[in-house]
Order: sequence, then structure tokens, then C-alpha cells
Amino acid sequence: MQDNTLVNSSFSSTIHVPIEKVDIPAWCFGLSESEYQSCSPAHVSAGVTRAPDGRRMSINIEVLGGSPMVQHYVEEIAEPHHLRLVSKSDVFTPTGRVKVDVIWDLSVKKIDADTCEFTNVVHSSFTPELLDSLAKQGIPQEVFQAARKPVSEAHNRQETPLFAKSIERHALGRRKEGK
Repeated sequence: MQDNTLVNSSFSSTIHVPIEKVDIPAWCFGLSESEYQSCSPAHVSAGVTRAPDGRRMSINIEVLGGSPMVQHYVEEIAEPHHLRLVSKSDVFTPTGRVKVDVIWDLSVKKIDADTCEFTNVVHSSFTPELLDSLAKQGIPQEVFQAARKPVSEAHNRQETPLFAKSIERHALGRRKEGK
């Protein structure tokens, strides 16, 4: 079986609250647009709705490497210390709109009584539609992957500590002011 991974990145950051106060799904599905925007300059907008089957969905819009993305993250695992979301995301490229499969996996683990470690994993995969679009343009899969990887990893590296601070504020009952 062929690996269809486009990019897989994982970064961690410390949250300075007891793990018992952390509820990642409550944070994610209660995230205001301004709070989402404060976690990266690439973040444009965020909202919450429901998938056709009733599961919660976080819709995020961001611009990575000059390409706007609309992510439709549907909850797959929703536990206080672990949230796994899956999306068939729209990417708007100069040659048109294509789909990319994305898994966004957020988790915390206890370090000690007052701190925990937050891990933000983003795994994107080629879809047949994306592969077809690249083939029509004569762009080898490896070339596209090599260009996309540093952009995706830089974004995840930047947003992870800011998400951790946002989760910390949520756990302490404080929202970011402004924006």
C-alpha cells in the first residue's frame, strides 16, 4: 500500500495548569474568532457547526504558503485530554480548488501536579483529486510535498505554543481580550 502522506508534523508546548482543568474539546468548540486569530497570523476565521451526522465541526480558514484553506474538522475522538478531528479541506491554488485530507490531533499529558504537555499533530494526505491536479500540471508528487512540508511545519511550530497559551487561558477561565 502506498503512503499518501503529504506532511506529518508534531510539536509540543507546556501548559501551566493541572491536567484536570484542561478540556480540549470545550476549548476548540468554544474558540472565538479573535482567539483563533491570536494563535497565528495565518489564521483568518473560525466557527463551529455540526456535520450532517450531528457530530461537532470546527471550520477554520487559514492561509498557508499563499494558499487559502477551508478546513471542515469533524470530531472523531472528543475526550477532555484528547481531540482528534478529520477534515476534507479545500485548498485554493492558482490553478483551482482541490481537496486535501487533514487529521488534526490535539492531546495533553500530565507532567506534574501543576503542568501538562500539549501536543499538536497535523497530518495531511494527498487525495486522488490533488494527485490528478498535480499530474495535469506536470508537478511530481515529491516536488509538491517538498515545497509544502516546510510551510506546514513552520505554521504548526508557530501555532502550537500559542494554542497552548489559549488552552491555558480557557482552563483558567480567562479569554484573550481585544481583537
